[in-house]
Amino acid sequence: MTDPYRITEAPVDTPKRPGGRLRPLLWLALFVSAAANMVLSTAADSPWISSAFGLVALLCAVVLIVHHRRNRARES
Repeated sequence: MTDPYRITEAPVDTPKRPGGRLRPLLWLALFVSAAANMVLSTAADSPWISSAFGLVALLCAVVLIVHHRRNRARES
């Protein structure tokens, strides 16, 4: 017989995080490309190499911001 006055916790489903593996990869690419940009801007003679890493860092930052703005309503 069940007890109608017993309060039990409902099972909690873990919410799915949007972009589960995308965000950590973007953060890793951002840090690596920013570090490579800083090192190569002082060490390399060609500014094109450091500019390429700077562009990759900028693109990673933009994609992270866009991803956050699109999914912030779903996360809250």
